[in-house]
Amino acid sequence: MENGTLQVQAQRVGEETTFGKIIELVEEAQDSKSNVERLIDRFAKYYTPAVLLLALIVGILTKDVELAVTMLVLGCPGALVIGIPVSNVAGIGNGAKHGILLKGSETIQNFSRVNTLVFDKTGTLTWGKPRVTQVLVPPTVNEDDALQQLVSVEAESEHPLARAIVTAYPAVHKLPVADTQVVTGGGILATVRGHKIIVGNLQLLKNNGVQITQAAQAQVQEVTAAGNSVVLLASEQKLALIVGIKDQLRPNVQAELTKLTNLGVQNLLLLSGDNQKTVEQIASQLNLTDAKGDLLPEDKASYLRELQKQGQNVAFVGDGVNDSPSLATADTGIAMGDGTDVAIETADIVLLHSDFSRLAVTLKLAQATRRNMMQNMALAVGVVLFLLGSLLFGSWLNMGIGMFVHEASIIVVILNALRLLNQRLK
Repeated sequence: MENGTLQVQAQRVGEETTFGKIIELVEEAQDSKSNVERLIDRFAKYYTPAVLLLALIVGILTKDVELAVTMLVLGCPGALVIGIPVSNVAGIGNGAKHGILLKGSETIQNFSRVNTLVFDKTGTLTWGKPRVTQVLVPPTVNEDDALQQLVSVEAESEHPLARAIVTAYPAVHKLPVADTQVVTGGGILATVRGHKIIVGNLQLLKNNGVQITQAAQAQVQEVTAAGNSVVLLASEQKLALIVGIKDQLRPNVQAELTKLTNLGVQNLLLLSGDNQKTVEQIASQLNLTDAKGDLLPEDKASYLRELQKQGQNVAFVGDGVNDSPSLATADTGIAMGDGTDVAIETADIVLLHSDFSRLAVTLKLAQATRRNMMQNMALAVGVVLFLLGSLLFGSWLNMGIGMFVHEASIIVVILNALRLLNQRLK
């Protein structure tokens, strides 16, 4: 184009952009403290006066001021104080480099000890891009009219099943929809050209007084048994459509779940608002420990609380608005990067590219970070005990040698953490 102008409007700039928020979250994560770090802070609070008192007592008893001052200097826990934060910062940095956003050192410590992983289905274990596979129409129903009502109502929703229906029938003319009411975990109630329309699962239709014949229920069970999610349409209290929709599992899900098991995860569970038959089929296919279907968002959160009461360290993986209560309830909430803003904001860990294979990598990184932190703690405490012991019971140590060893331990702690920062994650 040689003539004319182009106007571009930026809706978000600087820190308000997605990239800017990611940077902000990484910085906040690096500034946060874990329980272990707070424990070290409390330890230092009492340790420092104890060293002062010990140096004072040794000085009084031995009348050797140089010995007392040397003990005071060498007893400083510099490597201990710096060892844990530097490990956590290195772990967070390595995660960010590999498309894994870890929101704080507390998250690393919690996730490194996880023994129960709970998954949502749509958009997590599956692609979240389901397709219509089957449509059943009662004999007395005009299929074109029913499809037009269905597509018109589903066009009002952003749910993956709704998008699958709208995508399957792009040529259908959409009618005006009024009085839309979304029933969480159930479906949609609406009015289309004066007709009361109900779109959703079997329980929603029953709750709204729609009579389902035994023959229709048998058809629903047949569609469900084939591994489909079922969407029903009722018009004026009569069943008008039975739609089967199936989503595809993410590639190599089974192999990734095996990796998680090898890393120490004992229980792999599936919680979904989808029907029980569908989730059982997926659970059987993936060798999951257990699967629960027909759950509302609050049901999922309650189930997670029960697991926690049993002493399990629970991580939940999801991507939708309905997953937010579970993400907040779990010891560690993990969101897929292409999920909703609410899920990403609520989660403790975000897999930025929605790469399911990053989940095992994240657990491996968390465990490596925790090991690195323990190594630094052991090194720091060991060096201090060695120096104080040598000072009290040996004759070779003086201020110069002691300071050299002390400062060298700090450098070693930092280098050990840098080793974690540069560690390749496979």
